Amino acid sequence: MNDISRRSLVAGMALGGAALAADTAKAAPTHMSLDDLKKEGEVAALYHCDYGDVARFEQTLNNISNHYSAYNGDPFALQIALIAHGGGIKFFLDSLDGTMWKDEKLPSDLFERANSLSKNGLKVYLCEITFKRNKLDPSRARPADFISFVPSGVATVAALQGKGFAYVKVG
Repeated sequence: MNDISRRSLVAGMALGGAALAADTAKAAPTHMSLDDLKKEGEVAALYHCDYGDVARFEQTLNNISNHYSAYNGDPFALQIALIAHGGGIKFFLDSLDGTMWKDEKLPSDLFERANSLSKNGLKVYLCEITFKRNKLDPSRARPADFISFVPSGVATVAALQGKGFAYVKVG
């Protein structure tokens, strides 16, 4: 094999590996138990989102952003979790088609704002019970590495409070 062929092979492998890594970063949400949830820093907060009101959710994202800015965006200084159940899951669905929210239109930037906050460490926990009760396949959740499923949204709120997370609810 000559140098050009070797370089082409190595470059192809590198590109393939990068594509695989990109696919992995957008993998389907994982399923976590309540025991899997840990407080990993001195300061931790949970934002409780059981509503589908867009303006209220936008304010929640603003508050989370402001919360991170108070800690200079340091993901090691502050741990934030957003627990979504009830109407709150709609902000994390691939589309609203076939749901009770099918006639609604969400601002296109909402999910990107949450995704951007995940770079500071935001974790989103979606309620499996809400998906079951609304007959929604879990694959309808947007594929993102910062989103996970938990058995119950309200149980997760209580579990995180018991582990030292401060409770925050907007509105």
